[in-house]
Amino acid sequence: MTPEGQHLQFLRLALDEAKKCTPTPTAFCVGCVLVSCLEAEPIVISTGYSRELPGNTHAEANALSKFRSLPQDQLSKFNASAQSHADILASADVYTTMEPCSIRTSGLPPCAETLIDARVKRCFIGVGEPDDFVHCEGAQKLVNAGIDVIWLKGLEEESLNVARRGH
Repeated sequence: MTPEGQHLQFLRLALDEAKKCTPTPTAFCVGCVLVSCLEAEPIVISTGYSRELPGNTHAEANALSKFRSLPQDQLSKFNASAQSHADILASADVYTTMEPCSIRTSGLPPCAETLIDARVKRCFIGVGEPDDFVHCEGAQKLVNAGIDVIWLKGLEEESLNVARRGH
């Protein structure tokens, strides 16, 4: 499989996560997949979707939270030499169906900030966040923090359609 095909495959997994969201008229349905790139073949280390965990949570934060909740002894299945969650996240790619948010009206940290704090390597995005609720600058914040941002082509319409379910 080509690298582009592999990236689209991981974004499709993120779309599958987004489809698990309970639709609501006041928020998007977003999916996220975290992939470790420490081994020869990338491996999914966590997934998440909007409102999956209690507290008006977002997909990227949920995927990170679920990964960080894994016991230390389970990290070796992602990489034999990884000493910590941070080691794995430092080489991780994020696949998200929509641009990570830069503003949260709920008072929770924005997803862009959460990904920056996690020190992920790259973020692959299915579609930019439309201005339905707020003006988003998440991708620019990631770039400013030194995270590579890659806009994947080919699933924009599906990503937006899934995101707006319930609107």
